[in-house]
Amino acid sequence: MVDATRRVMTVCEDGRSREVLSVRLGREGIDKTREGDQRTPTGRYPLGAPVASRDFGTFVPIRYPTVAQVRAGYTGSAVGVHGPARRVRWLGRLVNVFDTTDGCVGLATDEETTAVATWVRLHPGATIVIR
Repeated sequence: MVDATRRVMTVCEDGRSREVLSVRLGREGIDKTREGDQRTPTGRYPLGAPVASRDFGTFVPIRYPTVAQVRAGYTGSAVGVHGPARRVRWLGRLVNVFDTTDGCVGLATDEETTAVATWVRLHPGATIVIR
């Protein structure tokens, strides 16, 4: 669950908080409706299988837009949960001081991203709620 106001992601399992992580969001905030608007979508979305990323270390796809959103005219692609950009990962947690993604949910460190990716692999069908 991502609380966009507090800029935190809570990883939940069996209705309990397992871990709380700082996140950065889209440069233009939330409520994505179109490709390139640099906003992070809000809603509930399935998570895809984590993949290696040249730019971010690991990328966990967020299945945005939903079928209903496509019918409503929403567009967009390549939205996911990912680690810091390779060129700034040396900043550690400081990368999350500002919202710098193109619409994704950014984690501060590779270790956090690896932990989330491992959790997603162990929980097929996992979803993310962004609000």
